[in-house]
Amino acid sequence: MSLRRLSVAMTLLIASICPLRAEESLVTYKSLTPELALELARAALSSCRARGYQVAVAVVDRFGVTQVMLRDRFAGPHTPSTASGKAWTAASFKTSTAELNAISQPGMMQSGLRNLPGVVIIGGGLTVEAGGSLVGAVGVSGAPGGDADEACAKAGIDAIRDKLEF
Repeated sequence: MSLRRLSVAMTLLIASICPLRAEESLVTYKSLTPELALELARAALSSCRARGYQVAVAVVDRFGVTQVMLRDRFAGPHTPSTASGKAWTAASFKTSTAELNAISQPGMMQSGLRNLPGVVIIGGGLTVEAGGSLVGAVGVSGAPGGDADEACAKAGIDAIRDKLEF
C-alpha cells in the first residue's frame, strides 16, 4: 500500500512540475516596432539637423540587429557603419558608449573591451529601455564629437519616451 501511495505522490509531483518547466522554456520580451524605431531615428536626425550637423542614425533591436538606418545627405561615408557600431555596442553591453569609453581607457581593467570585434566605444550610443527592460539602442555619428552625437540620440529617445511605456 505504501508503494502505491509513493507512486501516486511521485506522479502528482511530476505533473505539477511539468507546466512550470514548459513556461520556463520560453522567453518573452518587448521589442520596438519598426514604426517606433523609425520615429526615434527621425527625431534624432532632426535634432542634429537643428544643430547644424549632418549625421547618420542607427536604431537596433535588443539583440543589436539594425532596424533603421538614416543618413543625411552630406554625412560622411563612415557615419552609417559608425552609428550602427555604436548602437550595437550600447545594446550588447547594455550601457552607453560614453560610459564604456570612460571605463575602458588604456591601463584600466576594462581596456580590453576596445579590442573586441565590432565594438565602437565613442560617445553617441545609448540604450532604449521600456519598463526597466532593454528594447533597443540608438547610435548617432557625424556630429563634432561624441557628446554632440549623444545629445541627438537622447533627443530621439525623448521624442518617443511616452510611447515606450507599453
